[in-house]
Amino acid sequence: MAQSAETSAPTWHRLAQPSDRLRAQWVRGDSRTRWVACGEQWDAVAVSSIALGLDALVAMRVGPRRGYPVLADHLSDQLYVLVPPGTGRAAAGLPGVRVLGTGHQLLMPVTEHSSSAAAYWVSPPRAVPPPLIRPDRLAHHLRTLARDPRKAAT
Repeated sequence: MAQSAETSAPTWHRLAQPSDRLRAQWVRGDSRTRWVACGEQWDAVAVSSIALGLDALVAMRVGPRRGYPVLADHLSDQLYVLVPPGTGRAAAGLPGVRVLGTGHQLLMPVTEHSSSAAAYWVSPPRAVPPPLIRPDRLAHHLRTLARDPRKAAT
């Protein structure tokens, strides 16, 4: 009997939870990160909290297998969703949201497997250029969730 897609496909919330092995790597300091300029290849929409950002991605019905670049900062409970350059302002002004565009930098893992607690790939980019989330759709779902958190999965 085939497994259902629900149990076999990775979910945003499951992917955002680092493994014990990865957490041990972070404690040992075996991570490599670097600061990357925003506003050239992408803007970043920072959502506080990680759970709210993940709920918005679920509500958007975008799957993690597509390779949308999404980072989590577990130290400050921020989710960073990469959007096309110059478009992040569509989400500006929403509660718990900051837009990182030209003039900002984002801490990113050097490779898919070199994350830290402050820069963890929930979904690493899988293509060049990577597919990017539409900020207007992200903003719409963040607004909806701010009004009624029960709408996360609708």
